[in-house]
Amino acid sequence: MDPSVHKVAGGRKKTVSFSSIPSEKKVSSAADCLAFMQGGCELKKVRPNSRVYSRFYTLDQDLSCLRWEPSKKDGERARLDMATIREVRTGKSTETFLHNGPAAEHLAEEAAFSIIHGDDYQSLDLVALSPDVANIWVTGLRYLVLGSKMRRDWLAAEFAEVDEDGYGVVSEDTAVATICKLYPGIKEAKVRLRFKEIQRSKEKLTSHVTRKEFQEAFCELCTRPDVYFLLVQLSKDRECLDAQDLRLFLETEQGLSLATAEGCLELVRRFEPSGPGKERGLLALDGFSRYLQSPECQLFDVEHQAVCQDMSLPLSHYYISTSYRSYLLDDQVHGRADLGGLTRALQAGCRCLELGVTDGPEGEPLLGVDYGPDVVNKYAFLTSPYPLLLYLCQRCSPSQQRTLAQHLRKVFSTRLYTPEALPVSLGGRATTLPSPEQLKGRVLLVGKKLPPEEEGSEGEVSEEDEEIGGGGPLAGQQHSPPSTPSTPEAGRLASESPEELVSFTKRTLSRVRPSSVRLDSSNPNPQGYWKGGVQLVALNQQTPGAMLDLHRGRFTQNGGCGFVLRPGVMRDEVSYFSAVTQGCVPGVPPQTLRVKVISAHSLPKPQGAGAKGEVIDPYVVLELHGVPADCAEQRTRTAAQNQDDPLFDETFEFQVNMPELALLRFVVLDDDYIGDDFIGQYSVAFECLQPGYRNVPLLGLVGDPLPHASLFIHVAVTNRRGGGKAQRRGLSVRRGVRRGREYVTLRNTGIKALDDTFRPASAPLKEATDLREDAQRASMTFKEHCGLPPVAKLKQCIQSLATRLQTPEGPRGASMTLKDGYPHLEALGSITDTTRKLLSHYDMMISAQKQLIEKADAVQERIAQVQREGMEFHEELPRLGEKEGLKGRKHSKALESFTWNITVLKHPWQWTNLTHPTYQREREGERGMERKRW
Repeated sequence: MDPSVHKVAGGRKKTVSFSSIPSEKKVSSAADCLAFMQGGCELKKVRPNSRVYSRFYTLDQDLSCLRWEPSKKDGERARLDMATIREVRTGKSTETFLHNGPAAEHLAEEAAFSIIHGDDYQSLDLVALSPDVANIWVTGLRYLVLGSKMRRDWLAAEFAEVDEDGYGVVSEDTAVATICKLYPGIKEAKVRLRFKEIQRSKEKLTSHVTRKEFQEAFCELCTRPDVYFLLVQLSKDRECLDAQDLRLFLETEQGLSLATAEGCLELVRRFEPSGPGKERGLLALDGFSRYLQSPECQLFDVEHQAVCQDMSLPLSHYYISTSYRSYLLDDQVHGRADLGGLTRALQAGCRCLELGVTDGPEGEPLLGVDYGPDVVNKYAFLTSPYPLLLYLCQRCSPSQQRTLAQHLRKVFSTRLYTPEALPVSLGGRATTLPSPEQLKGRVLLVGKKLPPEEEGSEGEVSEEDEEIGGGGPLAGQQHSPPSTPSTPEAGRLASESPEELVSFTKRTLSRVRPSSVRLDSSNPNPQGYWKGGVQLVALNQQTPGAMLDLHRGRFTQNGGCGFVLRPGVMRDEVSYFSAVTQGCVPGVPPQTLRVKVISAHSLPKPQGAGAKGEVIDPYVVLELHGVPADCAEQRTRTAAQNQDDPLFDETFEFQVNMPELALLRFVVLDDDYIGDDFIGQYSVAFECLQPGYRNVPLLGLVGDPLPHASLFIHVAVTNRRGGGKAQRRGLSVRRGVRRGREYVTLRNTGIKALDDTFRPASAPLKEATDLREDAQRASMTFKEHCGLPPVAKLKQCIQSLATRLQTPEGPRGASMTLKDGYPHLEALGSITDTTRKLLSHYDMMISAQKQLIEKADAVQERIAQVQREGMEFHEELPRLGEKEGLKGRKHSKALESFTWNITVLKHPWQWTNLTHPTYQREREGERGMERKRW
């Protein structure tokens, strides 16, 4: 609504729509336009003599010329070479249309377009059967001949810089190098091949390249059809964006609500390559492509590149990046030790390392790797300032344990955490672990030692005994040491006692290591243990693959510091969560994730695929990892023979019940009849996803960046409408009378005093559901009548409405006024019935939001009061259960129902993001609008 972004009269926003195209001929990209044109269709050809002919027009398969039939001319004359086209105009704007009298009056303006061609600028004037078909031809033709004056001038200037003699020709090597510099990522062989083809087609005897050939090759090779089509949708009747277009794009698509005109001009100055474009504040195709490929448009949210989570909570509230025997190069039994493994693990952000120690000769303990503590001390805090846990897997006699302790004190000095150096608050058995912030720069030793009464005796600690618990300073402080089962044991705990495991880890650090009977250095799936609350899932950092990819994705979300906050339901003292949940999680807003895989760029050949030639057949797999209800996998079609820049244009939808645990992994594979070869991958935490059009930088097998290789996607995250369906282990619901509406219900504990306390919450919980559902339903209906999908944002709806209310002459069709602090639209003059109905749905949406805003606080307080009263019974639960005669399974069920109810009451709005801070800011912005003219 900012006046600075209003369009001037005559600059009406162009809408690219193809609503009348049959569904089997979907058109959503420049590539679709070209395919439609190659299939051909009937167009009316208008002649200056007032004659109108119907002709069937097609685009050649090699995209070189336009043909039509029937014609009195022979086949080679009934054609128009694409190279001769100067401009493509929309509407009836040429002399033929303007001076054709009555013959042209019945032809629809929206379906007319003209092709200006040749040195004398002749016009081929055409009228399609519908505006949508005309739109396809205009979009496709403009893409093929795209060479606006601004772009041509820029390429001419770049050519002049390398044309040292000023003769208008350069060597092929120079031309190839220049294009590769201007468009990083394009393969040199592809550019060189194109110049060879140009030489053959023109039967040239020299390999020198002219300026026109240079421009032709660049425009053909470096014009991305996916980006061009997006540019067409965003711009006016020109192939560039001004600051207002760019601001609208940033706000409605990219989620940048604070975008400013000045910031948009700065983006133009940074990314637009042409001088005139920068001076005029215009972002053309090449500048827009550069912006979309820049780090600012990466999928990963830049806010997570630095530490962004609360680091003052107890250690048990965090997942901790943990290494397992990463100093072994090969297998786990005979593998050679190497210090490089320790340094790489520390540089990757690991905050828990393992060192093996046994009795050595001459009373000196023997480390699994020489100089291990010295290396650890040197690299301990170069990547992260937060505490490093050094896990000692030791089998030393008491005397050598004492010697080991002396060495460790000498190496780590003041960095070594001791109880005396940093006292922490204790509370009997229910101790509180110190926080990462408190332990900055400290090394914590974790290991098992013999009981005090056995210190004088000889003996050793077995690996299994040592792996059960932990000692060191934490044990000395009576903190619960890391409990460390192997993966099979931990997997059994996670599946048989999921709620108890999560409850146990709220106060206790737990560590899971790969099975000791394993010979190789393979890794388990860490997600299976993270969902159970296990903080330290030890992985072999030297073993690449999907498991390590997920590990990296998890720990990049907090600045790569090695600590990531566990979900709130795993931290709250009283909360319910099951690792094996098959449905919605109480206290957690479920989300819908939609990912459109548009294209891939600069894909390399798979490693070791030299014998397969240059052509690859790529496809993309999307994996969602999380709680069982969220795990899913989908894939695109195979882009056969499409080499390194395939177009996919496919959309996938995922339901996400536990966003804080979800990880999204992209895998690009080469389709092969023997076995699909790995090309690249990228893993990202759901919490780090940015909405809108994003590039995904692909990583190699060991996590190294693949130069210039990326995916281009569109991301939309919305709250799930209606909260999803109840599952066996999901949220308990009951159906109300309002068209099958589902309401959350509280569970019966079997303790009368407690159930009587929870009962008054039923009515406000039902009211909360109604308020939420009514607001969501009204918003969805408004979006539908705006012609937009459910993932559209309200700003996009308002923009669509503004376009409909704006007349070609410029006057607005409605005014906005504030009624009781809420924006109301009042029609000015005559409007169509469709627009009037749309305004009515806008008013209904505002009314529903008004009800939600004005009643939410009171409803929330009524629910919160019941929750507070229920919590007063927390400490009395064991006594109350005994009084009611509850034992064994019944008593455990009562405790589970109590935590369920408390969790539901703490998060009554859990099924929607209407109370999310971002939405709150937008809502307050709507309420604070001053009177505006539309």
